[in-house]
Amino acid sequence: MDRFETILLDPMLATGGSSNFAIDRIKEKGAKNIRMIFIISSPEGIKALHKAHPDIKVYTAALDRQLNSQAFILPGLGDAGDRYFGN
Repeated sequence: MDRFETILLDPMLATGGSSNFAIDRIKEKGAKNIRMIFIISSPEGIKALHKAHPDIKVYTAALDRQLNSQAFILPGLGDAGDRYFGN
């Protein structure tokens, strides 16, 4: 798969947990040139993603200041799933 690019899209990068999981799975399938695109990210999430996968290029439209104790991006949007599903 060296000649192909894999682009993963995610609205938010908070802790990096789900992104790292997704990257692990696609690397297991042989993907090499991986890019991640986010709308909003936290510094903690970018640090965690780069620590686990230093070869991944990350693009984000906005970098907010931090995560709170519930791992929500501040000032951010709150939890995207809660907003989408009305929880």
